[in-house]
Amino acid sequence: MISSFFGKTKPINYIVLAILLFLFYFTDVFFQIGEQRINQVIALELLLFTVLLFSVFTINQIVRAEKATESNSYAMLFFLLLIVTFSDELVLQYVIFANFFLLLAFWRILSVKSIRNVKQKIFDASLLITIASLFYDWALAFMFLVFFVIGVYDRRTFKNWLVPFLGMATIFFLTFTFLQLKGSLNFFEEHYQFSLGLFTTKSFFQVLNIKTLIYLILTIIVSVLVFVRLRNTSGGKLLLLRIVFLIFVLGTGIILFTPADASPVIITFFPAAVFFTNYFEAIAKRKLQEVVLIGCMALACSLFAIHLN
Repeated sequence: MISSFFGKTKPINYIVLAILLFLFYFTDVFFQIGEQRINQVIALELLLFTVLLFSVFTINQIVRAEKATESNSYAMLFFLLLIVTFSDELVLQYVIFANFFLLLAFWRILSVKSIRNVKQKIFDASLLITIASLFYDWALAFMFLVFFVIGVYDRRTFKNWLVPFLGMATIFFLTFTFLQLKGSLNFFEEHYQFSLGLFTTKSFFQVLNIKTLIYLILTIIVSVLVFVRLRNTSGGKLLLLRIVFLIFVLGTGIILFTPADASPVIITFFPAAVFFTNYFEAIAKRKLQEVVLIGCMALACSLFAIHLN
């Protein structure tokens, strides 16, 4: 019944997911608020909730427009379940903002496959990634993805290789101008630290906790199974999923470079949701789909409850 409900993309699906996100998010806020008064944090929390909600809906638009999955709501659901599972990561508010702009950038990057308005899409993606880096410095690493896509789809046009630099320069110039007016030019030096947690901690588990490690390993296994199943299909979707997997690899690399208490796991939720959805869609038996989905929801809720305690 649950799998059938989310197997569609009707307005009711959006409403249900929005309500679920609201309940989980503000339950977490209520338990974590401590001695602060609600009126001191409500404006920021509402803004963060709105950004997360738009992130959920943006993922649905990406997978539908680029045909990364079939027409259903599973990608949104898995993204939401990952948010619930890693609700302890929601304290990294700047990463939530960065992730939203990265999602928009990924959408522009994946849309390059149509080979129309390539320069505009590359420029937009570069702008969005640079904006994301203003919230979280390591987001700038996803510029590698832009150059990779240029090399895959339109490497012979020399101007394409220059466009990302123009996009970055545009945002940095505007930011520099704004900071100059405010007298806060030290922002660049203080913000773009690119901390290397992997090399400054004594234990591997200070960088990667058990929950995150299991999640990353599971996502890799699911991704491999999806690629094995699709190895004989047309190259269009396979290439698109390879780009999505590269997003996951880059996100995992960033996680490894940051301490566990500042780990931006959320930036890997989009590619993970895409691969989980593709794997889930391949399950032929409806009853088995139901069991898997209920199991995922129960696990997410259990980890959420443990986090609250």
